[in-house]
Amino acid sequence: MAIDRIFKDEASEEKGERARMASFIGAMAIADLVKTTLGPKGMDKILQSTGRGREVTVTNDGATILKSLHIDNPAAKVLVDISKVQDDEVGDGTTSVVVLAGELLREAEKLVNAKIHPMTIISGYRMAAECARDVLLQRVVDNKEDAEKFKSDLMKIARTTLSSKILSQDKEHFAQLAVDAVMRLKGSTNLESIQIIKKPGGSLKDSFLDEGFILDKKIGIGQPKRIENAKILVANTAMDTDKVKIYGARVRVDSMSKVAEIEGAEKEKMREKVQKIIAHGINCFINRQLIYNFPEELFADAGILAIEHADFEGIERLGLVTGGEIASTFDNPESVKLGHCKLIEEIMIGEDKLIHFSGCELGQACTIVLRGASHHVLDEAERSLHDALCVLSQTVNDSRVLLGGGWPEMVMAKEVDELARKTPGKKSHAIEAFSRALVSIPTTIADNAGLDSAELVAKLRAEHHKEGCTAGIDVISGSVGDMAELGISEAFKVKQAVLLSATEAAEMILRVDEIITCAPRRREDRM
Repeated sequence: MAIDRIFKDEASEEKGERARMASFIGAMAIADLVKTTLGPKGMDKILQSTGRGREVTVTNDGATILKSLHIDNPAAKVLVDISKVQDDEVGDGTTSVVVLAGELLREAEKLVNAKIHPMTIISGYRMAAECARDVLLQRVVDNKEDAEKFKSDLMKIARTTLSSKILSQDKEHFAQLAVDAVMRLKGSTNLESIQIIKKPGGSLKDSFLDEGFILDKKIGIGQPKRIENAKILVANTAMDTDKVKIYGARVRVDSMSKVAEIEGAEKEKMREKVQKIIAHGINCFINRQLIYNFPEELFADAGILAIEHADFEGIERLGLVTGGEIASTFDNPESVKLGHCKLIEEIMIGEDKLIHFSGCELGQACTIVLRGASHHVLDEAERSLHDALCVLSQTVNDSRVLLGGGWPEMVMAKEVDELARKTPGKKSHAIEAFSRALVSIPTTIADNAGLDSAELVAKLRAEHHKEGCTAGIDVISGSVGDMAELGISEAFKVKQAVLLSATEAAEMILRVDEIITCAPRRREDRM
């Protein structure tokens, strides 16, 4: 027994079969966990944190669910990672990628039990993934040239993405919002310039897209409430030096009048700074940091609107929107780029006052104001909308589109099956398994809708043996439907990312044959 002890006390290792079992089971458990959120009839999960406040998140987004879990199983962590990456990369398909990887592993487990070496399975999966991707490439539709068609494609994609989320009831409305917002970006995938403001109250239908820019701040006291043809200076500078900072400074003085002199000097300094700022010929000054009441007074006298503590992203966006740059020194006004907009005014949304900039220089940015019954609804609505925006902005760049509703999976499965029949050797088993795993996505969509998945998928497979078929699962009527007529589309980029990341993740977990867990660090007794 003494020889076995390579590791420290309490470190554990799992070898061979047991390690593989552990990783397969962990990964499949994770996949089953998010499986029920897939598709238009997917259900939501409530995540309750044990921290203070016991926050509750209600969500349908695979990545959000997995991010919030604390997972012990190493293989499960790999799946959590791929869903995170999928979320960052394309924004949608976070659930599909986990479900597909889980299914690939489930199939792989059967093959390993049938004494097929993991490496053989991996090379089979590799071939199958290649083949599936090529098939998709042949079947994509690209309407980049025709602006009308392209816009309708975008609408379809937005509707499809939103239909599995909380926004599905008002998906027309939100799809329109998302498409308008993305069209304004003119092809950049930078979603920073779309600002989403969440205000509880009203219903989801009251959400709207605002052409201008909205800052979540109130206008200071005694300052103009409305400015036309605004010239805006956006700054990041300290405007709070009119009082002596007593804490840090040690000043020896003979009498109180000396202190007054020092304070007077500080005030002068501040006044000069304000004068410099006013010399830019502006009528709106927005600062990232706090503005004390003395400079605020000076600004108010000059008829300048001063806004303090604008949050950082707000500032950067504001710079983007108004065409100004963030300044921190004010000595040479000619080198500072000022921002412009036609009108600044205060608006009310619900109970809150906000500052609204309209008629901005750059039409790129816009603000989406979400209204909803509670914070949870709003958070979930924001996540769903974010998914839609991500997918759309990716599609604007890479305008290839596929049909949705399990259609791409069936197309891939059919081709992969053909490949399996042509391939000699044990690899063919793995390739066949890959096609079974692909079919699991339409199966899950049907299962979540409470339909007879075996029946439907079999019908679907039969349909797909005809040339140029556009059949997929129509969850609403509960039968096989024509995806092209129903207008259910997905972005090619999302599907490709799902396919490739799921294959790679499954491959990585398959390669494992030993799990070594480190010994936990002992806490020394401090007593």
